[in-house]
Amino acid sequence: MATVTFDSATRMYPKADRPAVDNLDLEIGDGEFLVLVGPSGCGKSTSLRMLAGLEEIDAGSIRIGDRDVSDAPPKDRDIAMVFQNYALYPHMTVEQNMGFALKIAGVAKDEIGRRVAEAAKILDLEDYLLRRPKALSGGQRQRVAMGRAIVRNPQVFLMDEPLSNLDAKLRVQTRTQIAALQRRLAVTTVYVTHDQVEAMTMGDRVAVLRDGVLQQCDTPGALYERPANTFVAGFIGSPAMNVVTGPAVDGGVRLAGAVLPVPREKLARAAAGTGRVTVGFRPESLETAPPGEGVPVVVNVVEQLGSDAFLYATLGADDDGDVLHTADVVVRTEPRTAAAVGETVHLRVREDCLHVFDPVTQLRVD
Repeated sequence: MATVTFDSATRMYPKADRPAVDNLDLEIGDGEFLVLVGPSGCGKSTSLRMLAGLEEIDAGSIRIGDRDVSDAPPKDRDIAMVFQNYALYPHMTVEQNMGFALKIAGVAKDEIGRRVAEAAKILDLEDYLLRRPKALSGGQRQRVAMGRAIVRNPQVFLMDEPLSNLDAKLRVQTRTQIAALQRRLAVTTVYVTHDQVEAMTMGDRVAVLRDGVLQQCDTPGALYERPANTFVAGFIGSPAMNVVTGPAVDGGVRLAGAVLPVPREKLARAAAGTGRVTVGFRPESLETAPPGEGVPVVVNVVEQLGSDAFLYATLGADDDGDVLHTADVVVRTEPRTAAAVGETVHLRVREDCLHVFDPVTQLRVD
């Protein structure tokens, strides 16, 4: 096992107008499960491939433990990779697939059998060792791909969206198995996904990327409670955080003719230069208020999910003397008391649940 360090690592593709990965500084602890997450094209898979040696580094360096592997070929990096498409040999049995890399490396046959049997027991594949991939379900194939990585006893596991081909129910089940397995093996793991729910439920820490730039890296709880900017605030959470910009007035920010209270110091810092403030609030941070005491919204859609209901509403137009603006907000509420479509409800943000951002830099104001 080992730490992994990206030291200003940069990847620039030919004829591209910006780097795919731009000056990435990130340290992954020994035995840590770190998830790289972000929208399509943000550089998360490229970062993983740089670590694997499948992409060149144009600037900076990458270290595994104390060893600089920036120019080392993939076979010399002591890593094992699990791909999105499983990459199993169709003519080989499960046992042969899992042990093939060891066979190529010249490991003794008895040792290969021992490692494969051990991995099969861990992954509950003992009854499938003589089957070929076409006789397995998607989840079983993914476990075989995991087993092939496990038998190598690498310093680092790399996983590139390994659950993308599974159905929703199987994804939930398999991600739980992968997280439990990683904690049992205690091998440093870098996991790539575009699914923020997957990232939040699996990772010890989560690194959020956008356009090749690291936005924030922290524990799932810290990302949710203290997003560093409006991008992280809007990306992390399902449904996402509501982010709205309005004019600063005495005591807070004016939205739809009502004033949302903002602490005076934060208000002054956020509104400096523009007179406007960007605020964020989670759907579960909103509660209904009597008319005249909260911000009015008009309900457009009601989603009944059994234990919860989500109101998709529009913040009313507010002529602040300069512009006329509206915004969409999502409210989490009790299903039995959910408002009807077309109804106007008044909302207020629960105490200490309001996030304040600079409308120009989009950075959090503390």
